[in-house]
Amino acid sequence: MRIAVVGAGVVGVSTAYELACDGHEVVVYDRRSAVAEEASFACGSLLGPGYVEPALAPIGMGLRLSAHEMAWLWQRRKMPTGQSASAHARLLPLALYSRSRRETLTQALSLSFDQREGLMLLFRTAQDEALAQPHLQALRDAGVVAKPLSPTLARKLELALNTDTPLHSAAYLQEDGAGNCRQFALLLKSAAHTKGVRFQMGTTVQALQRHAPTVLRLANDPTPHQYDAVVVCTGAAAVPLLKPLGLRLPLVAVHGCSISAQIREPLNAPHSAVLDMRHRVSIARIGHRVRVAGGADMGMGHHTARSAALQTLYRVLHDWFPGAARIGSDVQEWHAEQATVLDGLPLLGASGVPGVWLNLGHGASGWALASGTARVLADCVLQRPPAIDLAGMGTDRTHTPA
Repeated sequence: MRIAVVGAGVVGVSTAYELACDGHEVVVYDRRSAVAEEASFACGSLLGPGYVEPALAPIGMGLRLSAHEMAWLWQRRKMPTGQSASAHARLLPLALYSRSRRETLTQALSLSFDQREGLMLLFRTAQDEALAQPHLQALRDAGVVAKPLSPTLARKLELALNTDTPLHSAAYLQEDGAGNCRQFALLLKSAAHTKGVRFQMGTTVQALQRHAPTVLRLANDPTPHQYDAVVVCTGAAAVPLLKPLGLRLPLVAVHGCSISAQIREPLNAPHSAVLDMRHRVSIARIGHRVRVAGGADMGMGHHTARSAALQTLYRVLHDWFPGAARIGSDVQEWHAEQATVLDGLPLLGASGVPGVWLNLGHGASGWALASGTARVLADCVLQRPPAIDLAGMGTDRTHTPA
């Protein structure tokens, strides 16, 4: 089939590659000039499955929420007790499958990108540890080894952890790790190109039309482009793109942020990656840099919330690894929209509109889930049973107006 993929973040590039592996003729469209320029550019580097969890944690609110955002928040507050645990149990098999697929691709294609093995979850207090027990139990139920550590053992594994910052306990996930998402996306783009995938960068796709949903109309191009199928991987930008089809997507744009700084003293920097479970902030060594990521806020007037989130990142970095990074004018401060679905699970599969498929709504876990969701989507397009159960992740959660 001739298939158009809209969106060239790590999810879109991964999807294009998997579709090309199945023999499809694939064209990727993105409004940016290069792949992985938005939510995949400097996102949190953790690869899961230990980090992957539904985006149901508290979200900061800026001013001037839209009617759609207000309705989304209201529905979210009405979610039944236990929804997060249920969603987490559904996500974990996908995260494990994604890790396996990413490792297979990395080895088969000799992809060389900055990555580190191991993730340590840090609990500042006994309460932090207690709150994390459902998360840890879900990991263990899924077969993930989460080794409990005393403060002494934790500091033996991560020698640079600041001894002045209280540490009640930790958990170590040896099979987790961190990696550079944008490097991976660029390398996979090259691999996709060798399979015949064409990338039309700097191209804005206009809203799909109900009478011809697989015909793309591009800004500043009067020629319609006909495809057999369209796969939408644009994150929050999918809402206006799909609105004319009658699809109302239960997702909003949640803003995440990160800071990346050159390592000043290697002995003071993390060996691999840690996650502060109090603040949900990750710190990882990515090549010659330290990347700190976290934060979640929404609303048009989110600048104040973003500034506060960035300050939290700097503070958490100083708490655990003081002196590790060169903090100055050359620090890269990044923020982006991360499409987040109401129930914390991605939208994956057929949209309900013939020929239109969705792979979006991964929240802050797009990097960790990209390889798995891409392979699953490609299997669905071929009407081949996917390797994992998609219960709870289907697009039946989209709906049309009455």
